[in-house]
Amino acid sequence: MADRMLNRQSAAAELPANILSEPVIIPRDSHPISRKQIPEHALKVLYRLHNSGYDAYLVGGCVRDLLLGIEPKDFDVATNASPEQVRGLFRNCRLVGRRFRLAHVVFGREVIEVATFRGHHDSTDDERTDKVSRQDKEGMLTRDNVYGSIEEDAQRRDFTVNALYYNIADFSIYDFANGMQDIEAGIIRMIGDAETRYREDPVRMLRAIRFATKLNMRLDKSVSGPIKELASLLQNIPAARLFEESLKLFAAGKGVANFEMLSEYNLFQQLFPQLKSYLKAPNEAPYQMIHQTFADTDQRIRNDQRITPAYLFAALLWWPLQARMEQLKLEGGFSDMDAMNLAAADVLGKQVQSIAVPKRFTIPAREIWQMQQRMERAKGKRVQTLLTHPRFRAAYDFMLLRAKTATPAEREHLEKQGEYWTRQQRGVEIPSAADQPRSDNAPAKRRGRRGGRRRRKPQQSE
Repeated sequence: MADRMLNRQSAAAELPANILSEPVIIPRDSHPISRKQIPEHALKVLYRLHNSGYDAYLVGGCVRDLLLGIEPKDFDVATNASPEQVRGLFRNCRLVGRRFRLAHVVFGREVIEVATFRGHHDSTDDERTDKVSRQDKEGMLTRDNVYGSIEEDAQRRDFTVNALYYNIADFSIYDFANGMQDIEAGIIRMIGDAETRYREDPVRMLRAIRFATKLNMRLDKSVSGPIKELASLLQNIPAARLFEESLKLFAAGKGVANFEMLSEYNLFQQLFPQLKSYLKAPNEAPYQMIHQTFADTDQRIRNDQRITPAYLFAALLWWPLQARMEQLKLEGGFSDMDAMNLAAADVLGKQVQSIAVPKRFTIPAREIWQMQQRMERAKGKRVQTLLTHPRFRAAYDFMLLRAKTATPAEREHLEKQGEYWTRQQRGVEIPSAADQPRSDNAPAKRRGRRGGRRRRKPQQSE
């Protein structure tokens, strides 16, 4: 016990260079955050904790965004109450997480996340307690259920702009790392040594990029310096977690900026290993298609239009799919559709090892790919059948994307295809069979099957 206390005191004494010995307390009349900007359910959680004798703070991104005039997506709460104590206060609470235990207070579709203040790591090897941290050989934290004070919690946060706490007791803001100054200067700084913090959790490299683009800030050299060398550490992160991170990066309106910055620091290549070779030629069709995909997604978000990860992954993996298809046709003599189905299984199978895309998105992505061949061959009644297919609109948009970014040799053909389907949606008849879409290697029209079922003559009424 004495050794554990000494270790904790030693860690507390070694404050990160940019952590203040005493927080700067900004009173209510010196900052712009008002309770009117805080959702009712978040206020309910804050006040119940406060009225029950616990400390209660809004923390991190929501405080940062409110200071910048951005509407926060989530409102997170930090407290000195343990997860079990939080659950005792709220019947609608569930405890989640293994790496770090959290309390989720659920109000219908809205979830308020409540985290107990994190503390410094114990160095004990006692496996009988879960109140200690665990690290793997790369330095990544695999368990972090170490609780402490608000001061320790601030030291454990990643970036200075996230070490800001809004106190419901007096509506003041506690700034533990000069985060207010960095917000005003537009700089993303790490709390503590960047390389150590990245090794603890490599996802922080993705977060650094996302905050820089979202907040229109620049990375401090100490933050950006180690990223390229440590980028491969993302391979140690569970693929399910990287799926959630990929949505934050590419489905929140900053896809182009994140794509360009992630590629610069060799992080995009870790998320999409099959796209590495295509990133080396920005002037060629594959790179142009990737870039245009993110540009179109950003535009749809700005227009408040619906987006789906299925379309996003279908577009990003189109060229690896084409390369695998050609290989299968050359080596195995498969038909176009058979080659596509086999290639789709291979390409998606490799991708989910990096980003665990759920089947609810991979299945529609495959359908979007399959629809490209079906739309090229459609004639007669099949045209109307495809127009009513649930994936038609996504497949049509995908065909237009292909035409926009195609090689010169393919562009004219794809533009004609897109024009044909545009007219079909408007109910315009195609004047001749020559205008109907058909690829050069489309199969000839089949003859009717022999021995078909005879039509029964209608019975006469008696």
